[in-house]
Amino acid sequence: MLIFSQVGPSWAQEFETKKILTFEEYIDLVKANHPVARQAENQLEIGDADVQQARGAFDPKIFNNTKQKNFKGTKYYSIIESGLKIPTWFGIELQGGYDLNEGAYLNPQNVTPADGLWYGGISVSLGEGLFIDERRAELRKAQLFRKMTEMERELMLSELIYEAGKAYWKWFESYSVMQTYEEAIEIAEERYEGVRRSSLAGEVAAIDTTEARIQVQNNRIGFNEARLEFENASELISVYLWLEGVTPLEIAEGTIPAYQEATGVPIDEQFLGETEALIEQHPKLRRSGFKVDQLEIDRRWSREQLKPELNLKYNILTESIDEIPSAEYSMNNYNFGLEFEMPLFLRKERGKLKLANLKIADARLDLENYRANLKYKAKAALNEWKTSNEQLNIYRETVENTRRLLEGERRMFMAGESSLFMVNSRQMSYINAQIKFFEYISKNRIARLKTFYRFGLIGE
Repeated sequence: MLIFSQVGPSWAQEFETKKILTFEEYIDLVKANHPVARQAENQLEIGDADVQQARGAFDPKIFNNTKQKNFKGTKYYSIIESGLKIPTWFGIELQGGYDLNEGAYLNPQNVTPADGLWYGGISVSLGEGLFIDERRAELRKAQLFRKMTEMERELMLSELIYEAGKAYWKWFESYSVMQTYEEAIEIAEERYEGVRRSSLAGEVAAIDTTEARIQVQNNRIGFNEARLEFENASELISVYLWLEGVTPLEIAEGTIPAYQEATGVPIDEQFLGETEALIEQHPKLRRSGFKVDQLEIDRRWSREQLKPELNLKYNILTESIDEIPSAEYSMNNYNFGLEFEMPLFLRKERGKLKLANLKIADARLDLENYRANLKYKAKAALNEWKTSNEQLNIYRETVENTRRLLEGERRMFMAGESSLFMVNSRQMSYINAQIKFFEYISKNRIARLKTFYRFGLIGE
């Protein structure tokens, strides 16, 4: 059984799974437990938190202001103002409240009836802030940021799967090469024993034993190098295996990839027929597009600030009866306010608008640059996928042909019509063809992963 060991100084917690780790099982583990995968999921929560924070600007607010002055037994004044303000998306603020003021030296404008004074009304900006204000701008930008975090999540997962997948197929390649040399060693050792016995019997020249021994040694050298590559690749695989995103795991000795089941994958025609459309849906492009939209909101708010500030406030007033607001309202009982303000030169506002325009221009240029680079990289990845599959098909035939040549050379050698040198030469050709075949399986699978990555898709 395959055991993943929890890395720690003096303790280990183990759990078991299959000895053969398939690519699908491996990627599922990476998606479920790798810290980057968990960070990617956190991006959505970051976006939600940002929207929630921006929505907070529209939260209703209750308030109370109390001011009192007493001196030498005299109540100079007592001013109590309480109420509720409700901002709305349309830039209108609803408000209502209660005032109760009294005292010997109370300012006449603050005088209220003995039971206090209730009011309710609106406050609205008729100039700057009528169509958009800072609160609405920030909320819209936060909503766009939420979409940007979705794109960031996809980018992070896509890159993680690509890097983890590359590690797996390099692991597969090194193991396949190691197995190829291991099988070659067994065959070479059997041949060496056979040649040695024949030499002792005087049936072949003694020098042939040296030739056979060299072949064994060459295969052992190749095996040792492949084993080193496999061990290092296994260490890299462990980097992507975690327990619940907090504890690194390592693969126990003896764990192998599903190398006998691995084959190449032909190119998906979807990518060839919908290249342009897929590139336009790339998370990086969409994220940049949302950034431009955010800057457009900033520009709109900057334009709005070129208008004068003109704020209207109107409240209907009514007395309190038994602490319950009177239902008898009169339009003649009100307070009214009108505020107007406007800079003479608008230098700050015009400079802010100019800066917003420049930022948008830069962002659009970046967007076009991203698009061109993504298109090139995506098409290059498609070319790699297509070519690697073609090469793989060629080498599949090459492996079979070199195997046939080797078998034929062996029969000729057994019949005394060939030399050991030729058998060894055919053997090396067969080994090299096998190694190249596994190399192209790895290249083909990595090219497929790269294509998904270049298109910003979360593949296997």
